[in-house]
Amino acid sequence: MGIREEATKLHESGHNCAQSVFTSCREMTGLDDKLALAISGGFGGGLRVGEVCGALSGALMAIGTVYPYDDCNNAEAKEKIAALAKEVCRRFKEKYGCLRCNDLKANDVNCAELIEFTAELAQTIINENK
Repeated sequence: MGIREEATKLHESGHNCAQSVFTSCREMTGLDDKLALAISGGFGGGLRVGEVCGALSGALMAIGTVYPYDDCNNAEAKEKIAALAKEVCRRFKEKYGCLRCNDLKANDVNCAELIEFTAELAQTIINENK
């Protein structure tokens, strides 16, 4: 099963958009489903208040797990995650015109489409930077 299908399966089973994207990236992050679901639980629905798209947040969590900036003295890691986050946001905004959940919904963008696109985008960005 591909990452798009896995993310869709998670969403259809009742998980939110962030959980669906982040957890579908398990092979890249090395996290078990229970931990990934717990970490991303509060990010669905744009932080539950319609702000940054939860699917996008899930993708950024996966990328941050694979390319961690966990030492404030590591300038290289800081620069890398900043560049990767900007690239993910650029590609997402290029396709959908905005990053906010409420704006995406106002533009009639389907959450299932966002989840599939963003799971695949996370996978692509991670693979491009190996």
